[in-house]
Amino acid sequence: MPENHKEKDLRKAIVGNLKSFILEFGKDLTFAGEEYRLQVGNRDFFIDLLFHSRELHCLVAIELKIGEFEPEYLGKMEFYLEALDRDVKKDDENPSVGLILCTKKDATVVEYAMSRSLSPALIAEYKLHLPDKRILEAKLRELTELAESANDREKE
Repeated sequence: MPENHKEKDLRKAIVGNLKSFILEFGKDLTFAGEEYRLQVGNRDFFIDLLFHSRELHCLVAIELKIGEFEPEYLGKMEFYLEALDRDVKKDDENPSVGLILCTKKDATVVEYAMSRSLSPALIAEYKLHLPDKRILEAKLRELTELAESANDREKE
């Protein structure tokens, strides 16, 4: 991908390899949408990728971020999860889950940002069923490299 690629470019690269991306998550994850539209009040918001986990019986929102994690990403994700839970999820489904995939992070900033917003019991439950973060990190690197290779071939 070009040096100044955008989140949209990364998302398109991932969606282009969606089948293998879903297989990394396991058989019980189904694709619900790309740039999934949420309307809150008079405004539209878009989740990069939305899945449904049959095992967790909940929606899984994924936001893709180019560059380092910023604390405001968590606030945006919490907003999306609230909108999904109020307006999209079924009555018999569990609360929605969010994943923020960044290309870089400062572990201390992430720890501070997340320390008050997530229930330790809920995190423990979801960690049993969601893919290991090392798998997600490796897959994100792999898909970014695939997209960069494809872009290099296009330039030739």
